[in-house]
Amino acid sequence: MTMQLPTDDKHSYSKEHLEAMLAVLMGGRTAEELFLGYITTGAGNDIERATDIARNMVCEWGMSELGPLAFGKKEEAIFLGREIAQHRDFSEDTAVQIDKEVKRIVSHAYDSAKKLLESNRETLESIAKALLEREVLDANEVRLLMEGKDLPEKPRTPPTPPPQGATSADPKVVRPELRPRPDSHARFTGKGLVANRLPLNC
Repeated sequence: MTMQLPTDDKHSYSKEHLEAMLAVLMGGRTAEELFLGYITTGAGNDIERATDIARNMVCEWGMSELGPLAFGKKEEAIFLGREIAQHRDFSEDTAVQIDKEVKRIVSHAYDSAKKLLESNRETLESIAKALLEREVLDANEVRLLMEGKDLPEKPRTPPTPPPQGATSADPKVVRPELRPRPDSHARFTGKGLVANRLPLNC
């Protein structure tokens, strides 16, 4: 799973930014075809999000070859749990053109992602290898790999000391409370360790 964190809060996006987002979303499917040779359902959510963004670019934001037009008026049914219904206010021919534009935008993002991955295949393989070894990579580590640099050694976690008062698992170790005093001698019996106190003047 890949996490994308915003560098700052944004309330509007440029067309170039949205096209870059679409290329990122197409990266998973493209990588499957390039490195696995087959496709899976893993990219399903990315494809759905990419299609929604492309349709909004065409129908709401006027970022397509159809021009600065909005298609489909949204209506809120306030008394039905504020459900939003899409009112179709365009012809069948316009609907076909909208579908073609959505496909063109997503296909362009797919071609961009494929070209980018093909030209950086070695870098992608080094990132995949590092992920297998470390499981998680942050942004700085990914940047180092893209620059062809080695990652710093991962700090080792020191062993956790046993809690105080815990009994030793080694049967040969005698607990302090069972050790004989210096002025006594001890013998083992069938019932355990028996200590006999010796006189101090011996």
